Amino acid sequence: MSEIKVNSIKGVGASAAAITVNNTDGTCTANITNNLSNRNLIINGAMQVAQRGTSSTTEGYSTIDRFSQGSNGFDEVPTKSQSDLASSDTPYTLGFRKAFKITNGNQTSGAQAADFIKLTTKIEAQDVAQSGWNYKSSSSYITLSFWVKSSVAQNFYGRLRAYDGTSQNYPFETGSLSANTWTKITKTIPGNSNLSFNNDNDIGLELEWTTYRGGNTTDSGVTLNAWAAFNSATRTPDQTSTWYTTNDATFEITGVQLEVGSVATDFEHRSFGQELALCQRYYFKYVQGSNKNICTGAYFNSGTLTMSVQFPVEMRAAPSLDYVSGTSYYLAYREGGSDAFDSMTIQNAHVNGAGLDSAAGASGTQGVGASVVTNNASSYIAFSSEL
Repeated sequence: MSEIKVNSIKGVGASAAAITVNNTDGTCTANITNNLSNRNLIINGAMQVAQRGTSSTTEGYSTIDRFSQGSNGFDEVPTKSQSDLASSDTPYTLGFRKAFKITNGNQTSGAQAADFIKLTTKIEAQDVAQSGWNYKSSSSYITLSFWVKSSVAQNFYGRLRAYDGTSQNYPFETGSLSANTWTKITKTIPGNSNLSFNNDNDIGLELEWTTYRGGNTTDSGVTLNAWAAFNSATRTPDQTSTWYTTNDATFEITGVQLEVGSVATDFEHRSFGQELALCQRYYFKYVQGSNKNICTGAYFNSGTLTMSVQFPVEMRAAPSLDYVSGTSYYLAYREGGSDAFDSMTIQNAHVNGAGLDSAAGASGTQGVGASVVTNNASSYIAFSSEL
């Protein structure tokens, strides 16, 4: 039997090996650039889905699904939005059409020690535990890649935080970015014996990018590209305030991918429908707008209008209700008339559905059925089970 023994296989003129062979156990690492499915641990990394809306100044999950923006100490509230890529942008040529954009306000008091603006996404612990990453081993890797653009030329920091066990922190940097230029960043992250991920649906891994963090949560002695016990006062090295103190500076990111292995493969593009279904595990916009059907099987029960909602996918956990109230925002049609109401509560919520009750304006006869619809252009009902 013929046998070829090599350390690696490299293309003529290539700077990196296409296949690297482990001389001890015979396994190999391949630099694969075709689209293999189900490898990206990040949901909505192409920023396609924005169930809550496309622009907001509200903290937390307020625009693009699965990505949350937080800030503190600002003089003017930053704006979060889903931005459109231009055909001249490099990510556009690779199939990207949307990005998450942060527009800084005018921070007139300058950069203070408690100030920060951050963008985060969180991954369930069970998804990391079952990903195939041997996270206890320093010779087993995950690779993070993303496209980023800043209107201000500077270096930015990010970090990963593992929550279970003794929480661990892994800070990294983008390197100096050129102003208004899309740049692809790739970081290869080793496992560590101190990492722990429970096989459950709580937070396992958090990924964060910061456009600025003040000195209360940074330290000049922090080591980049290494795991260490999480300390809220030493999350990253000290950060420059140039972007933060520039009026209406912008920061955009797209193509976020986190995958098992030591090389970054091509981004795993999923259809809008696939990405939406993955997002609905955490947030489900049930209805929005005027004259949208809520429930055709509602009924009146002791002065209460009772409705039932089924979710399109199993949610992460029993959700909370997110809705907007207002005078006559909702309408129940019944025999002999209709009842307008403006408030409701969630009942018997579980991962597959929930009940909605409203006593406001519920004048229908006991046991009478009703069909319920929205009655205002601003009306919406949603369910949240975010990490």
